[in-house]
Amino acid sequence: MVIKRLRKLAEALAATLMFLMFATFILQVAIRYSARLEWIAKAVPLLEPSNFGWTLEFCLALWVWLVFLGNSFVVREQDHVTFDILYLAVRPRLRQGFVIVSGLAICTALLLSIAPTWDRFHILRLKKTATLSELFGNWIRMRDVYSIYILFLIVVPLRYLWSVWQAIRRGVEPPPPIHHGEGRLDQ
Repeated sequence: MVIKRLRKLAEALAATLMFLMFATFILQVAIRYSARLEWIAKAVPLLEPSNFGWTLEFCLALWVWLVFLGNSFVVREQDHVTFDILYLAVRPRLRQGFVIVSGLAICTALLLSIAPTWDRFHILRLKKTATLSELFGNWIRMRDVYSIYILFLIVVPLRYLWSVWQAIRRGVEPPPPIHHGEGRLDQ
């Protein structure tokens, strides 16, 4: 129940980030086209195109957060694109080994990358964003923009450890049946 609510919260946050990114993109388009009409900037100084340099960096920061937050909490295992021809062709016991070995490899790689990433964050705490200070003030640093990556490096290995544990405990689920012709465009 708690996990379901946290998942819904993460989905709502991801949807909010997507909305903000889309709204900022629409603002960029509106300002870009209104910039051709000089009388608009003179009549409404707030619409001066040079006041909107922050929008690109804001969209990029939202994108970084959306990708790493989404992959940490929203995207499910079955939502990933997989190349599973070999996986589906082998017996369940070997499939179980694939899940365990690949899960442990991914988990190990991500956990080992936390320390070097954290060292890099020590440098990023000093670096200011190029334009977001115009919008939010001088307190935002590049470390804040990329901080979601540390959470990603912790949550994703935990998810893979859970998959490994489930594979050890219960084995792996049989592959779904193949329905030829399903979803074909020429039907």
